[in-house]
Amino acid sequence: MDGVKTFTGDVIGEMKKATWPSRQELLESTMVVIVSLIMMSLFVGFCDRVLVMILQVLIPTGCI
Repeated sequence: MDGVKTFTGDVIGEMKKATWPSRQELLESTMVVIVSLIMMSLFVGFCDRVLVMILQVLIPTGCI
């Protein structure tokens, strides 16, 4: 049990040393993540659409 107490004490000590973002910084970071997510999903969707169109040209649906 001494190990658990030591570990818990160390964790609490490290958490007190940590710097936490302000509300404004948190909101700005959240917006960056949301905008990045939207941009990446649009990019992946665009690439998917282009690849599907290429495969439809290369592999006609009525050939089998």
